[in-house]
Amino acid sequence: MRRYGSSLLLVLVGGAVLRISLFSELYLRYVQVGLRPYLVVSGVVLVLLGVAAAVVRRTGREDPHEDHDGHSHGPAGPRIAWLLTLPAFALLLFPPPALGSYSAGREAAQRAAQGVGTFPALSAGDPVELTLAQFSSRAIYDSGRSLQGRTVRLTGFVTHGDDGTWYLTRLLVSCCAADATTSKVEVRGAADGAPPVDTWITVTGTWHPKGKLGTDGAWPPVVDAGTVKRVKQPADPYEQR
Repeated sequence: MRRYGSSLLLVLVGGAVLRISLFSELYLRYVQVGLRPYLVVSGVVLVLLGVAAAVVRRTGREDPHEDHDGHSHGPAGPRIAWLLTLPAFALLLFPPPALGSYSAGREAAQRAAQGVGTFPALSAGDPVELTLAQFSSRAIYDSGRSLQGRTVRLTGFVTHGDDGTWYLTRLLVSCCAADATTSKVEVRGAADGAPPVDTWITVTGTWHPKGKLGTDGAWPPVVDAGTVKRVKQPADPYEQR
């Protein structure tokens, strides 16, 4: 059975990739939706390679216990190699969660070098649904004050500040979770106070002007909450740049 260790490892990793990309939407915790086909192909290739390697070894074309010089390996090598299957099993059975408050807390505040200017008008009707990045850009850089007098709806997870403040937070990605940066909005006036960290909520409220446009004083932007509603984490927890 030890001769099939590497084959089993390939099958497990391939199966884990297929589990998160072909049979569920868990892959959205790690990469953008456009990368799904590549993950599926990668998973299939890994599974096929594992099966092919097992077939080759079963037919006796390769002896994993024998070096090219005819010497056999000791039993410790193959037994230790089986430990490599543990992370593969973990990935298959317990896929890691999406990034949350811990990652957001480690991310330094980002100031986009956009400069102050006018933005296109918001769509008609209230509340208008915006991403946190869209709301932040308009709050900090829009000289036309397009958020003034409008009711907005924002969705994200909760993070807490050190001084009792709390924020609606979302991570933005360009390609995958590895390049994630943070977008956050301070929430004020919620009737029930701050929900627990990492709780996903939708806030409906109005923009609270703060600081001078285009300066650090305007960041993070503020929303005066009218309603705060707990929601499920969306299938795609990240905003796209």
